[in-house]
Amino acid sequence: MLRQVCGVEDLAVGAMQKFDVAGTSIVLYRLQDGFYATQRLCSHTWGPLDRGRLEGDCVVCPLHRARFDVRTGAVKQWANFPPGIQLLNFLRGHKPLTTYPVELKEDRVWVDV
Repeated sequence: MLRQVCGVEDLAVGAMQKFDVAGTSIVLYRLQDGFYATQRLCSHTWGPLDRGRLEGDCVVCPLHRARFDVRTGAVKQWANFPPGIQLLNFLRGHKPLTTYPVELKEDRVWVDV
């Protein structure tokens, strides 16, 4: 179901912000070409992506530096920090983020969760 999240001008280009939408925690990203939304927690060990950083079209998890494309949820680089985390990666295979469709209506951002 489509839910209103914020105004278009509430999020600057290159920024991201956490929102709770209909009981689902998401992160909304604003890139040069539009808005995108993903699940809030990293698919590796559930790090809070809203506390990570946005680098181009990828969000970087603050815990183990996994990188995900915010447009598609695809894994661009699996967890690689600290040294030794690769042992856990053997058990936790690559898993993309869930993404949510975003629509703009009347200068408002809506997300379908």
